[in-house]
Amino acid sequence: MHRGSCLCGAVSFRLRSEPKAVSNCHCTMCQKQHGAAFATYASLPKSDLEYLSGQELLTSYHSSGRVVRKFCSVCGSNIEWSGSEKFPDWVSIAVASFDTRFDPKSVKDIHLDSRACWLQRSEGQG
Repeated sequence: MHRGSCLCGAVSFRLRSEPKAVSNCHCTMCQKQHGAAFATYASLPKSDLEYLSGQELLTSYHSSGRVVRKFCSVCGSNIEWSGSEKFPDWVSIAVASFDTRFDPKSVKDIHLDSRACWLQRSEGQG
């Protein structure tokens, strides 16, 4: 069972099942929300996500259509997103928020059409 928390520790959670899908999302919304080239998420049924503390501190943002992103209102850590039309009963958890070791068998890169142009540069290139 995996556990996780936000940066300040106010929000904590545990997963009751092993995530089924892991992806590096390169969409511009994930780039902006994380301030990074991509965000890595692990998906599982919503019923298998249990908040242990701080659920009342989560702030929701409707980023597009039915998609709702949740983050800690104290420290700003991204925790989850849900609302996929294809998988309405699933939630995607930010892997970087896990406190336990998570070593997925595979990670899929998605939305590569908006991949950061500087991501593939090797050291020393300008």
